[in-house]
Amino acid sequence: MNATAEALDAARTALELFHDVAVDDDGALSFRHGDVPCAVQGMELADGLTVLSLTCVVAWDLPGDISAYVAERAGQGMFGTLGVIRTDRGTDVTLRYAFPADGLKPEPLSTLLMLVVSTASQVRGELLAL
Repeated sequence: MNATAEALDAARTALELFHDVAVDDDGALSFRHGDVPCAVQGMELADGLTVLSLTCVVAWDLPGDISAYVAERAGQGMFGTLGVIRTDRGTDVTLRYAFPADGLKPEPLSTLLMLVVSTASQVRGELLAL
């Protein structure tokens, strides 16, 4: 098993402690944390440097300009980068977090992943309350 597959397998094991996880044909993982859909992808950037990337779709089709809120909220978080995407239907917000994953065991990996997805859920709640 290559390093990327090992990291994704550890992430799957970690996530399955809390969520139902689907594994795509390319090995990527998808799951929902409450109302927030999330995906984990893996890549080997260099020999010995495997990175996992977690993307959460925090909210979609939001009306109005929420850029100021997102900019302020982005400065408060340690686990992930908030992004704003404007579409014809409104504004979408994502939270992305990438980190080196070589050698991470499922238990500490689950803590790290849950910190990110719980932040995504918290931001979603705040956005929907605006």
